[in-house]
Amino acid sequence: MNPAVSPDPPDSGGSATPKHVMTADERAEYERLRRHAAVRHRGVRRAGASVLLLLTLLLAPLAVVAAWVQDTVSDTDRYVETVAPLASEPAVQEAVINRLTDRVVANVDVKAVTDSLAKALQDAGAPPRVVEGAGALTAPLQNAVRTVVDRTISRVITSDTFQQVWEGANRRSHAAVVNMLTGDGEGALRAEGGTIQLDVGEVVDQARERLVAAGFEKASAIPDTDRTITLFETEQLGKAQDTMRLLDVLGVWLPVLTVVLAVLAVWTAPAHRVMLMVTATGVGVMMVVLLVALAVVRRVYLDSVPPATLPTDAAAAIFDTFVRFLRDSTRTLLVVAVVLALVAYLYGHGRPARALRGATDRGTTAAGRALHGAGVRTGSTGRWLAGHRGWTTGGVIAAAALTLVLWNRPSVGVVALVLGVALLVVLVLAILAAASGPADGTASGPTDGPADPTAGRAVP
Repeated sequence: MNPAVSPDPPDSGGSATPKHVMTADERAEYERLRRHAAVRHRGVRRAGASVLLLLTLLLAPLAVVAAWVQDTVSDTDRYVETVAPLASEPAVQEAVINRLTDRVVANVDVKAVTDSLAKALQDAGAPPRVVEGAGALTAPLQNAVRTVVDRTISRVITSDTFQQVWEGANRRSHAAVVNMLTGDGEGALRAEGGTIQLDVGEVVDQARERLVAAGFEKASAIPDTDRTITLFETEQLGKAQDTMRLLDVLGVWLPVLTVVLAVLAVWTAPAHRVMLMVTATGVGVMMVVLLVALAVVRRVYLDSVPPATLPTDAAAAIFDTFVRFLRDSTRTLLVVAVVLALVAYLYGHGRPARALRGATDRGTTAAGRALHGAGVRTGSTGRWLAGHRGWTTGGVIAAAALTLVLWNRPSVGVVALVLGVALLVVLVLAILAAASGPADGTASGPTDGPADPTAGRAVP
C-alpha cells in the first residue's frame, strides 16, 4: 500500500479519488511559499497604507482651513457670530472712537470761528488786548471741541446700540455679498452677467410715497422702470463665482475625504492598532504645524499694518477674533488625535500599557467583589458583560465618537467631557461585570477570591 495515498473511505465504494498526503519536503516548500506570499501581501498593504497616510496628513490642515473658510464666507450667521465680538473689543472701540473724532474735528474750522470773533470785537471797538485774546482762543477751543466730540462718540460706541448696529450692518452686507457671489437673486446687491447692480426699487417706492405725502402729487408718476443702478462691470466676477462654488465643494467634501483616507489607511495596514496610533500622531503633528502657521501669519499681518492706519492692539484683536473658530477647531482636532493615539497605545503590548490595564482590572475587580460581598449582584447581566467586554468597550467608544461627530463644532471642553463620560461608563461596566454571581454552581471567574459564606462558592 502506498503510504502517500490515503485509502478510500468505507462508504465511497472505491470510486473516490485518492487524496495525496504531502511529504515533509513538500510541506516545507508549501510553508515557504505561503510565508513568501504573505510577506508580499503584507508589503503591498504597507505600501498602500503609507500612501493613504501621506495623503491624509497632507490634506488634514487643508481640510480644516477649507471648512473654516467655507463656514465663514458662505454662512451669514456664522460670519456675524465671528465678527460680533469686535464691537465690544476695547482696542477696536478706541480705534473707532479716535477715527470718528478726528474726522468730526477736522470738519470743524475752529480758527475761522476765532477769527470771526476777533473781527467782530474789533469792529465793535474792543481794546486791542481783547481782540488778541480772542485770537488766542483757537487752541483751547479746539481742545474743548475734541473733548466734547470724543465724549459723545464714546458714549455711542460703548453702548448696546453700537453692538446692534454693528451686527445688523455686517449681516446685511455679508448676505448681499453672498447672494452676489452665488448668483442668488435675493437682496439689493445682484450679479447679472459681468455687472454688479444695486436694486433701488424699495428706495424709489419710499421716496415716491414721501413726496406725494409732502404735496408733490406729480411724484406719483415716477416710473417703475430703471430700478437698478449698475455699480461697476468686471471680467473677474465669473471667476469669483467659480471660486465660491469650488469653496462650497471643498469645505464640505475635503474633510469627508480626509476622514475616509484615514480610515482606509488604518484598515489597509497589516497592524491596524499601530497604524491608528501613527495616523493619530501624524494628524496631531499637522495640527501643531497649523497652529504654528497661524502664529506666523499673525506676526506677518501685524508687521504689515502701519500703526498710523490701525493700532497694533486693535489689529491683533481683529486677527484673533476673526480666526478664533479656526484656532479652536485645530486645538479640538489636536486633542482628539492625542486621545486616539493614547487609546491605541493602551490597547497594545507595551509594559506601561499592560501595567495600566492590570491596575485597572484589579481595581474594577476589587470594586465588583466589594459590591458582590455587600449583596449587590448583577447575575446573568454581569456575566454577559464579562463575556462581551470587548464589544461593550467598543460600543462605548463608538458612541463617544458618534457624539463628537454629531456635536455642532465641539470644543476642547466638549471633547474632555465626552471622554470623561465614556471612561466612566467603561469603568462602571467593568465593575458590574466583576459583581456578577456564579451561574449553575460554577464560578464565573477566578476562584482565588474570598468565598461567599451564603452560597458556599467562590466569588469571581
